[in-house]
Amino acid sequence: MSLLDQIEPLKQAALAELKAAPDLAALEQTKGAWLGPHSKFTALIKQLGTLSKEEKPAAGKAINAAKSELESALAEGRSELELAAALPKEPTDFTLSGRRRALGSLHPLTQVTEDIVRSFRKIGFAVADGPEAEDEYHCFDALNTPADHPARDTQDTFYLQRSDGHQPSTINHQLLLRTHTSSVQIRVMQSQPPPVRIIVPGRVYRRDNADATHNPTFQQIEGLYVDKGVTVGDLKGTVEFVFKEIMGSDVKIRFRPHYFSYTEPSYEIDFTNALVKKMGKDWLEIAGCGMVHPQVFENVGYDAEIWTGWAFGFGIERVAMLRYGINDIRLFYENDVRFLRQF
Repeated sequence: MSLLDQIEPLKQAALAELKAAPDLAALEQTKGAWLGPHSKFTALIKQLGTLSKEEKPAAGKAINAAKSELESALAEGRSELELAAALPKEPTDFTLSGRRRALGSLHPLTQVTEDIVRSFRKIGFAVADGPEAEDEYHCFDALNTPADHPARDTQDTFYLQRSDGHQPSTINHQLLLRTHTSSVQIRVMQSQPPPVRIIVPGRVYRRDNADATHNPTFQQIEGLYVDKGVTVGDLKGTVEFVFKEIMGSDVKIRFRPHYFSYTEPSYEIDFTNALVKKMGKDWLEIAGCGMVHPQVFENVGYDAEIWTGWAFGFGIERVAMLRYGINDIRLFYENDVRFLRQF
């Protein structure tokens, strides 16, 4: 049988084996047998040298055409087998409803904090931050609350030791977990001249027994506004605007005289709205505030004859409890997904 007559039978045999390959591994093995360097078609090409000058062109053309057809069949077979390998092993009903991955959400305290921050940003306040492990000076002394001050007794707790077990020799450099974020107000005023317009959200720590309304750690947000000509009227207007933003347009605010060592005059803020009425109360205490004490300005190097300002602070948990109708502060910290999924 001449070389030209061998090409067609070999091609048909190769096509049959390529189509019969059950998987990719078998297909690659078949490819090697027919199209590889030691394959049957390579052997045919080597025989071209034995042909006469007249027979070579026709035989070479026929071999190349056969190889092209085999390569096309190989690519088609590979594509079909790859698709088959990717299909599920078990039958799948693609008409069934899909299963979506459940999405999480922000913690309710984070949601309330972000809403409060957003409200203050509308009126030009920036967010400031500071360390939770604070020294006595920034936490108490600079805020006009020295070591012998009665107002310090309820907060003078949670002191920290150095790694060697000793406390610093200078008393106002002792470290403790901050009891309010007012310490950040001091740090900001020490670092920049007035005017200052900041809010300070963050975690604080106090010696409280955990119950439905108290926790040794909680979230607080404080604000500070220092400029020329700042008055109590500015304070009242700002507080009313923010609480209406976060608690509803039916909010009413009242100020009661109070005492804080770092503000003078000082006030407690009560508010009422439909949520408070639903609790069977007329008013609910929500925050403390006042005009910055001149001694605090002196401690940070501000001239109290030129600059005035106000400060306030309130717990974020209380706002969240009112907003969502929650009656136990401990629910925020138990990480019970049945509770958290509601938000």
